[in-house]
Amino acid sequence: MQQSARNNRFINDLRVFTQSFEQYALENGAWPPNVGNAVVPANMTTALQISVWRNVNSVGGQWNWDRGLNGFTAAVSTTNVTASDEQMTDIDRKIDDGELETGLFQKTNGRFSWIMEN
Repeated sequence: MQQSARNNRFINDLRVFTQSFEQYALENGAWPPNVGNAVVPANMTTALQISVWRNVNSVGGQWNWDRGLNGFTAAVSTTNVTASDEQMTDIDRKIDDGELETGLFQKTNGRFSWIMEN
């Protein structure tokens, strides 16, 4: 039961962050620049729930905005995850295709990413 609640929290946070980055891109005509783990991208301080973005997330990782990394143009990622691949696959089943190697939610180079633009 606790794992299900953590998974749902992760999915909800991911959706909120994805919407924030989509809104940024609509308003600015481009994605924000790449930043490091738990760093809020420039001009995103009002759009993101900063305390949630900067803290360890419900799967034990840190949020990260990836632009131009791992072959993707833009992605909301989590790094340093302590959850198992099985738990992350359960999340993938709820939001994508259930395969961490394909679809919009993927595991690449140790990070789990929701791909916003390929």
